Amino acid sequence: MRGVRPACAGGVRGGRIAGVIGLVGRVTGRIGAGLVGEVMVSVPERPGSEAFLAYRAVPGEPLEPGSMVVVVDYQPPRTVYVEPF
Repeated sequence: MRGVRPACAGGVRGGRIAGVIGLVGRVTGRIGAGLVGEVMVSVPERPGSEAFLAYRAVPGEPLEPGSMVVVVDYQPPRTVYVEPF
């Protein structure tokens, strides 16, 4: 697919969690076209939810707060690329 960033391997990389790919999160800061937003994701390896900077993996309509998304790529230390769930 055009615009989709390549997925990285799951697991822990350099002490940081790469296993967020495929997890579902909730948008907490609007993700606009080409603009960074924020999502909260519950990472199984750690207690509670964690905030990540988030971009759309494929350009499209903005994602508003409260929208559910799936993580399709992870870039250390705290950036994810998401699509609507």
